[in-house]
Amino acid sequence: MRSPKFVTGSTLRHMLVMTTTSTVGLLAVFAVDLTNIFFLSLLGEVEAPSAVGYASAITFFTLSVCIGLSIAASALVSQALGAGGTRRARRHVVNVAALSLLISVPLTVAVLLSQPMLLRLLGADGRTFDLALSYLNILVPSTPLMALAMVAAGVVRALGDARRSMYATLLGGFANAVLDPILIFGLNLGVDGAAIASVLARVVTLLYSGYVVVRGHALITRFGWRAFTPELRPMLAIALPAIFTNIATPIGQAYVTGAMARFGDEAVAGLAIISRLVPVTFAGLFAMSGAIGPIIGQNFGARRFDRVSGSLRESLLVAAGYTLLVSLVLLAGRGLIVDAFNAEGAAADLLTFYCTWIAVFFFFNGASFVTNAAFNNLGYAYLATGFNFGKATVGTVPFVLAGAALYGAPGVLIGQAAGGLVFGVAGIGAAFWLTGRLAGRAAAVPDLSGACEGRR
Repeated sequence: MRSPKFVTGSTLRHMLVMTTTSTVGLLAVFAVDLTNIFFLSLLGEVEAPSAVGYASAITFFTLSVCIGLSIAASALVSQALGAGGTRRARRHVVNVAALSLLISVPLTVAVLLSQPMLLRLLGADGRTFDLALSYLNILVPSTPLMALAMVAAGVVRALGDARRSMYATLLGGFANAVLDPILIFGLNLGVDGAAIASVLARVVTLLYSGYVVVRGHALITRFGWRAFTPELRPMLAIALPAIFTNIATPIGQAYVTGAMARFGDEAVAGLAIISRLVPVTFAGLFAMSGAIGPIIGQNFGARRFDRVSGSLRESLLVAAGYTLLVSLVLLAGRGLIVDAFNAEGAAADLLTFYCTWIAVFFFFNGASFVTNAAFNNLGYAYLATGFNFGKATVGTVPFVLAGAALYGAPGVLIGQAAGGLVFGVAGIGAAFWLTGRLAGRAAAVPDLSGACEGRR
């Protein structure tokens, strides 16, 4: 075990190093996800990518629960390390891992039982429904494996081990990339092959990240119910809001998918392609949310509030520059993107419209990622929950309804972007208000460790 690395040195440098390495790893995962859609589009039936689009609205829900558990692990471990509590950090690791199983196993059963109903509610029918259900029946049972893998990955990020955090996602992405064409085309499994490849990739990620935590950093201890029970409350204080925060996103996306379904399978297929294109092109913003959390958490644990606010400010500036650059690339390459996915009709129109007008507004989603990471790691996870649920409901439904009524399928994208702008700006204001308040409280009361521990 090393001493906490984020409480000294340039916070901008720490953020850039962590974000860059995380981006490389996430790109491997997101690129494979995009490749899935690409390969499935080559099957020659619009139902295949459309089916994965419907299924993703459901798997996004299970993924969001796992992300919430990962956030709890990262926040608790980084705060403990920042305060010099290595023994406490070890206890957090094993207890959050146990909590992830207690939550993910019944969740998996519930999702498996409700899949047909959920797909019908989203608008899937006929051949598209059958393909989506088959895909989910293979992928959803691996949810507990994904939960453990993401908890382990969150711990590795909390340690500041950027290199091996990157390797964990790279290995999973590489396994998926190799298996995809073999299973989809070589064994002629189609959509089922894409699901099997994703399951095996989750296994690879879990094995490597678990090895890093247990053997690489020796950050593990024996599990015991006596040690687990007292920590349940502080764990849930972060995990539950973080889970609900992340669940909000698939709820909003499910509504968007249902709204787009009114315009046909081609429109849903176009939305599915955009949903895979966004994580690849904006991987840096997704990575930044995971990178900035441990930096804020360690400095919060060390009561370095000047570094907390500086990290927040630097992250938003980098996010703005990154978004502008990516938006210009998408604008220039929109024709190539349409051709690469053999998109036609409504799918091609949506792709072109997104790359031309909507992509630049993703900055406000990136801002939400950063501010939510700040809320979670500063002990105010309920703020992240409130903002994300607000964006998924009042920031999505009326905006998408109005956009669809006025402009059809492109209006769905317009409405989603408009809601994101409103809540992104509000989140930025709240995050700076919170850091200022904590800094003032630290100046007035020299020792906040007891209060911080109680809130966690």
